[in-house]
Amino acid sequence: MNILGAVLAGGQATRFGSDKALAMLDDATLLDHALNSLRPHCTALVVVGRSDAPVACIPDLPVSGLGPLGGIAGALGHAADHGYDAVLTTACDTPFLPDDLFEALLAGTPAYAAEAPTVGLWPARLAQPLLSHLIGGGARAIRRWAGQAGATAVLPGVVLANVNTPAELASLSRP
Repeated sequence: MNILGAVLAGGQATRFGSDKALAMLDDATLLDHALNSLRPHCTALVVVGRSDAPVACIPDLPVSGLGPLGGIAGALGHAADHGYDAVLTTACDTPFLPDDLFEALLAGTPAYAAEAPTVGLWPARLAQPLLSHLIGGGARAIRRWAGQAGATAVLPGVVLANVNTPAELASLSRP
């Protein structure tokens, strides 16, 4: 399967107080950790919602400011336009993914991590339906849209590291 890896990085980081994608954890940025978590499973990588990154950057769709679902829409649009079968998404504030997550997502495609819906495997065929949903003013909650799209929530109870404040970053330990 030809999979595009996409890190969602267009948030305002208001609780963090600065650009959390560039915050350091060990010797790498949170963005680098997120990219590295996707790399083994993907043909190519992009960052959604930023203009600077170590890989190609693409915009949210249909406009910025729609939250993570706009980032997923941007990634799906890019995937559909460039011949990818699916998009594996994560957020820049989710630096590590469990080893068994990808297989669980693959088995349920479309699927998302039950405790972290920004982490998901979405078929590129969902690009137009999601874009239409957002343009039509549909709910911007990932779980709600995922339910409408027939997505499966996988690994319930498995909590993924999520960094929203400097204190959470300081207390984060590598799995």
